[in-house]
Amino acid sequence: MAPAYTFRPLSTADLPLIRQWLGEAHVREWWGDPEEQLALVSGDLTEPAMDQFIVLAGSRPFGYLQCYRLTAWNTGFGPQPEGTRGIDQFIGDSDMIGRGHGSALIRQFVDECFRQGLPRMVTDPDPLNVRALRAYEKAGFVRLRLVETPDGAASLMVREP
Repeated sequence: MAPAYTFRPLSTADLPLIRQWLGEAHVREWWGDPEEQLALVSGDLTEPAMDQFIVLAGSRPFGYLQCYRLTAWNTGFGPQPEGTRGIDQFIGDSDMIGRGHGSALIRQFVDECFRQGLPRMVTDPDPLNVRALRAYEKAGFVRLRLVETPDGAASLMVREP
């Protein structure tokens, strides 16, 4: 059986689509200023600690996912097993929200990372972002504690194989 989702590496050709999605109200609410976020996403295209993907259902692109090595920015997460990575994502197309895609794509991506030997995946959604918290929990993540990040308070969530 073919995977439900494909994770295509992000390229500069995808930036107009990312810009469009970042401008959507449901994304802007949690990701902030679209121009600032676009600058970060485009700047991370050459960042070796960051892997970025366009998420596709069939041939339809509908979301963005980033998976990163923990760095000094993530010191608020506390000690983590060597090789732990972090994940953030959003669904850009509003008509794909509320249909189970978030938790399913997260689960599929993280399961594949575990098959490749990853010891732990972490994420840090805003504690008020109920949709994200629910999606990560449905994908097998567990809430550990509140942490402080450069972006403010976050709910540290973890998933292990």
